[in-house]
Amino acid sequence: MAKHDKTVLGLSTILNPVPVVMISCAGKNPERVEERPNIITVAWAGTINSEPPMVSVSIRKSRHSHKLILETGEFVINLVNKQLCKSCDLCGVKSGADIDKFEVCGLNAVKAEGLEYAYAIKESPVSISCKVETVTELPSHDLITASIVGVTADSYLLDDSGRLCLDKANLVAYNHGEYFLLGKKLGFFGYSVASEEIIKKRMGED
Repeated sequence: MAKHDKTVLGLSTILNPVPVVMISCAGKNPERVEERPNIITVAWAGTINSEPPMVSVSIRKSRHSHKLILETGEFVINLVNKQLCKSCDLCGVKSGADIDKFEVCGLNAVKAEGLEYAYAIKESPVSISCKVETVTELPSHDLITASIVGVTADSYLLDDSGRLCLDKANLVAYNHGEYFLLGKKLGFFGYSVASEEIIKKRMGED
């Protein structure tokens, strides 16, 4: 069989790899067990607009966090690095209705930039505060679009000029049921038409 001979597969959510994120949220009364700060793992999240910056997440209606997010209209997308990977997995297989995921994972909930109710995960390298704009009901999930109202990042990710260097964050991707650490940089936006000088500089080949 030749390398590029094709096999027809069944219909599935095969788009991979995708970012895996930990979405944190809380109810309006976090002192109540059912409204305490919670974390849900989501692999279906993405950027949908640049001006203003907006994102989308797709969450099953049955999830504990679904109710909290729709109640407050707030959530935080926390990027996942190597150190958070195991906690990320646990937050995807356990329900916040049964356990305090922050406590079980040894994570710290901190008030999120620009939000009233939701909490961010202190240990995440980057946290993105979001306010719900629309909710579209789909057969298995609700598609939630949201505006980004705040972003915080660990200071070590900034270079001397203040530029965010996400390559330092050891971020994790999700690929067909498995977690992978991002690997070797192959290029950058526009490298296909860049000069050799620029390519060497951007790829660290000087």
